Amino acid sequence: MIRVAAIYTADTLVPLVKNLFREHMPSVDLVNIVDDSLIRDVIREGKVPPAVTRRLFHYYEAAADTGASVIFNTCSSIGDVAEYAKSFNRVPIVKIDDVMAEEAVEKGTTIGVLATLPTTLLPTISLLERTAAKRGKSIRIVQGLAEGAFDALVSGNAELHDQRIRDTANRIAPSVDLIVLAQGSMARMEEALRKATGKPVLSSLRSGVVSVQRFLKNEGLL
Repeated sequence: MIRVAAIYTADTLVPLVKNLFREHMPSVDLVNIVDDSLIRDVIREGKVPPAVTRRLFHYYEAAADTGASVIFNTCSSIGDVAEYAKSFNRVPIVKIDDVMAEEAVEKGTTIGVLATLPTTLLPTISLLERTAAKRGKSIRIVQGLAEGAFDALVSGNAELHDQRIRDTANRIAPSVDLIVLAQGSMARMEEALRKATGKPVLSSLRSGVVSVQRFLKNEGLL
């Protein structure tokens, strides 16, 4: 049986990823490695500290030790670490947001990036800029940080969380070609934000899982 190991910095995405794997790759054995201290440490430091990088390298090694054919990196806040690890890790790493970034750069020149945390906003901007540079394309980024949305979610106020995201999306929509959702956890709002803003909205969750499926097919494993 083909095995995929997914690395998470929070447990909220685990059931969503499991459901998408059952939908797209029911024959694949999905292993979930979760350490929710990672994102807490990143938020506290305002960046990925060395200790988090070291733990992630250990998790990538542990994922390889499970016999996984590919590692699925599910958190955009640690995307730069995963990108660096690609060059030497003994098992290939697929990042959740790579396909989303490619689609965004292909479809738009002025791209809005919507996030609830600055620690996710900046790595997503960096990913978009790198993707555009590889294509030789010039893009402009409009930042959309939904202030207070993350705190509202942590405190259990999902309604306020969603409203802050909608308000921020509506604020940046007139000045962008499309909107990118920087966190996989925001994927459930994709259609609602598309209707509210009248702009294309891209999220990473489903496209990230599909990119794992595509990788396995290209390797002749599916």
